Amino acid sequence: MDLVIDIGNTNIVYGIYDQNRWVHQWRVETDIQQDELYYGMHLRSLFLEYGIKLNAIQYIGLSSVVPPLTEVISGMVAKLLGSDVVVMGPEVYKCIPLHIENIYEIGSDLVANAVAAFTKFQQHCLVVDFGTALTFTTVSDEPAILGVAIAPGLKTAMRALSTSTAKLPDVELELPSSVLGRNTEHALQAGVLIGFTGLVEKMIERTRQELPVACKVVATGGLSSVLTPLHQQFDLIDPHLTLEGIRYLLLQYNAR
Repeated sequence: MDLVIDIGNTNIVYGIYDQNRWVHQWRVETDIQQDELYYGMHLRSLFLEYGIKLNAIQYIGLSSVVPPLTEVISGMVAKLLGSDVVVMGPEVYKCIPLHIENIYEIGSDLVANAVAAFTKFQQHCLVVDFGTALTFTTVSDEPAILGVAIAPGLKTAMRALSTSTAKLPDVELELPSSVLGRNTEHALQAGVLIGFTGLVEKMIERTRQELPVACKVVATGGLSSVLTPLHQQFDLIDPHLTLEGIRYLLLQYNAR
């Protein structure tokens, strides 16, 4: 049984992998003000609620794009479970045959996405990750990460509008049927959600134009299911893709 942790700007995702499948996945709101005690109590309660023994975890892998929480969470988990935590980074990347040009700069979540997509398809892939940021990671069949594009995520864009303006509220992420907004909520949904649909379609189109061969397109992230018109653009929608990549990196590192 393995524990995989993905620390993002909005959520911390814990995944329990056992017998060739993800048996549990839990999301906790990311809060950089909290300490080891807070996160430790929460994780311990989850283990207790789902009947998981603390000594049942064999390997632990952690990816983080929130530096203040990397040591907090890794330290908490190591103390709670009494096991070493492998933190994704350059030393781990060296254990896989994936060429990364900016090995000390790229986010570990993007590397995990690239590794998981290539492992699944063994060819050129584009990973679209709908998270706090909307990211596009392209990996070749060499394999190598060819490049990354980053835009604000859906919730980030919506929150920016509601917090930076006096009269625009925070609204639900529901795709409207028309771009002709009949009220403020509808107008925001039309502008952001339908606008983001066009953004993603254009990025997929441009990526395919710039590649020498056809590529698979994979979607992941907590909001990957929101923009339903895009689903026909994807060869795979995998909410566990980042966790899969972290786990693969973890296994390769431990097998070195």
